[in-house]
Amino acid sequence: MTKRSGAKAQRDLRFPIRQFMTPSPHSVTRDQTLAYAQERMRALGARHLPVLEKGKLVGILEQRAASFVENLRDVDAATVLVEVAMSADVYVVHPDTPLTVVAHSMAEHKYDCAVIVDETHVVGIFTTVDALRALIAVAENPPPAADTAPE
Repeated sequence: MTKRSGAKAQRDLRFPIRQFMTPSPHSVTRDQTLAYAQERMRALGARHLPVLEKGKLVGILEQRAASFVENLRDVDAATVLVEVAMSADVYVVHPDTPLTVVAHSMAEHKYDCAVIVDETHVVGIFTTVDALRALIAVAENPPPAADTAPE
């Protein structure tokens, strides 16, 4: 169902993903219509919506997949449900997961986003746009270099 980040990955606590995620993302439920979800994405300027059922993450709806389904012959977006276009295969990470771990996983597996879950609650989303913003932030404000000179 969901893919969680590896716990054995090296921890770089200087840059937890919570610093770079989009907090409190809007969401939809699997039984809402595709037309509703598409309109919501357009209004929010979002390309990804977590899909919840009884407050629990069950999938992700990506604009690309929603548009593909919506444009199929004989599909009425006003009656087709989100569950038809959503993916149940979600990359999920904890808010304290290091940015480097998330970035490596997203690049390696070509994930478009990571959903940030604390316990069982969706608290954020980290997309490729957020990754670019993180790159800018880290490049413009690099951490101080460790003093490696012998004492």
